[in-house]
Amino acid sequence: MTLRENIRTLLLATACASLLGAAWAQEAPSFTPPIAHAHLLPTQGSNVLGTVVFTKVAKGLQIHAHVLNLQPSQQHGFHIHEKGNCKSPDGSSAGGHYNPEGKAHGAMGADHHAGDLPALQANELGIADAHLLLTDLNFGNGGAKDIAGLSLIVHAQPDDYKTQPSGNSGPRIACGVIQAL
Repeated sequence: MTLRENIRTLLLATACASLLGAAWAQEAPSFTPPIAHAHLLPTQGSNVLGTVVFTKVAKGLQIHAHVLNLQPSQQHGFHIHEKGNCKSPDGSSAGGHYNPEGKAHGAMGADHHAGDLPALQANELGIADAHLLLTDLNFGNGGAKDIAGLSLIVHAQPDDYKTQPSGNSGPRIACGVIQAL
């Protein structure tokens, strides 16, 4: 598939998911609508793209990431970065990992900086569909843990959760800014 066909497919899938969500919301009064999203676009030399949706839940922020054209059957580093800027060809304009408390890089569940997210696992077709819960971040509330306007980066390699400051996860292959819906 060409990049244009992949983008068209992703947009169609997103529209269908939105319609299904709207229909479900009419049947289920407890439906909580998404509050933010990030459209992941490829960096130079990449064809990775996707959509990430954020929903407020009782314990924090639920993230649903759907990413296409990843290396099949491989994990890819996935992080929140400190600047909401994806304009540079290599994604470097997004800055470093989001780290408002100055913590070391690490895995979720351990002491880690706020930008560390679990790796995206691509299936045999190169598609990752991940559901994550972030209990220590918020959206639109202000303060040091607010991720509004920051960016999401997908990396070419798995995150080792040890190498400082970013987990040795390789080049940035997709970038998207987190924006309110």
